[in-house]
Amino acid sequence: MAKTNILPDLLMRKRNQRKNARILRIQAPNGIAEGSYVRIGGIDQWVTIRGEARDNPILLFVHGGPGSTYSIFHPILRPWEKYFTIVHWDQRGAGKTLRRNGQNGCGTITFDRIAEDGVEVAAHVSRKLGQDKVVLIGSSAGSLPAILMAARCPNLFHAYVGTDQNAPDPKHLAQNLALEVMRAAGMEKGARLLERMGPDPSRWALPDFDKRNRFMVKIPQHVPNFVMDLVLPALLASPDHSFRDIIDVFKGMKFSLEHLFQELVTFNYGQLGKRFELPFFIFQGDSDIITPVAAVKAFFEEIEAPHKEFALIRNAGHLACFSRPEQFLDELNKRVRPIAVTR
Repeated sequence: MAKTNILPDLLMRKRNQRKNARILRIQAPNGIAEGSYVRIGGIDQWVTIRGEARDNPILLFVHGGPGSTYSIFHPILRPWEKYFTIVHWDQRGAGKTLRRNGQNGCGTITFDRIAEDGVEVAAHVSRKLGQDKVVLIGSSAGSLPAILMAARCPNLFHAYVGTDQNAPDPKHLAQNLALEVMRAAGMEKGARLLERMGPDPSRWALPDFDKRNRFMVKIPQHVPNFVMDLVLPALLASPDHSFRDIIDVFKGMKFSLEHLFQELVTFNYGQLGKRFELPFFIFQGDSDIITPVAAVKAFFEEIEAPHKEFALIRNAGHLACFSRPEQFLDELNKRVRPIAVTR
C-alpha cells in the first residue's frame, strides 16, 4: 500500500538528508562525485556524475515525468556506483536547468530537442571520462527521447535499456487496465473520469490528463507507488535539493508537461523504424499499470537488433529501477555490463 501521509518524511527531512549525505560519500581514489552546469544545446544544463571508478561503464539516465529529475534517487542507486558511473541530467525545462535559465530561456521543448541535447550529454561525459560510449537508459516519458537517441546515434551507446517503457498501444491496454483497477478499488470518480475521457489518448485534454494522474497515484497496489513511496520521499530526503530546488522540480514538471503533452499522447513510433543498430534491452516492472507489460512486450517483439533481451522486474510497478534497485542492478550486471566491459 502507498503512503497516505508524507508528514513523517517532512519532519525527518534534515535527519534523512544527513544520513543520505553520509551514504553518498565516495572515498575511492579513482571515484567521481560532481554536479555542474554544462553548456548543452546552447543553454546551461545540470549534469551529475557519480561512481567509484572512472573506468567503469557509464550509465546515462534520461528521466521521465516529463520534467521529473532523477538525481533525487542518488542514495537509492548508491550500490550501483560500484559497477557503473551514474549520470543524471536535468533536461531543459526541468529542475536545476529550469532554475538556471527560466522558462523563457529554455527554448523549444520537444522530444526531438531533448534527444539532441541527450546526444550532447552522452558525448560530453564520454570525453570527460575518456570512454567511447555509454549505456543509455530511458525511463517512462524519458524513454521516448532516449529511444530517439538510440535510433539516430547508435555509435554513441553500448546498449539501449528501456524501463517503464512507453510503447504503441493500439488496443488501449493502459486505459482499459486503469479503468479495471479503479473499478475494482471502488474509485467511482476516477472510473467516471476515464470513461468520459475515452480510450484514445490522442483525444485527451491536458486538464483531464492531470486529473487522471492524480487518481492513478491513489490506486491501491501491492507494489510501491511511484509517487508516494518513491518520488516524494526521495525528493524530501535528497541532500542535494533545497526547498527552493523542490519547488523548481514541481514547476518543471508542470512546465514540461504543458510543452510535451500533445507529443506524449500522439508520439509517432513509426519514425523509429523497426531496426536498431545496437543491443536493445527492456526491463519492465511486472505490475506496471502506467505502461503495461503486454503493450511493451508487443512493441519489443517487433524490434530488430543485433542482440535483444526482455526481463521482468518482479513485484514492481512504475519506476521499477528505483522500487527494486537490487533486482534491476542484477539484470544490468548480468545482461548489459558484460557488453560494455567487453567493448
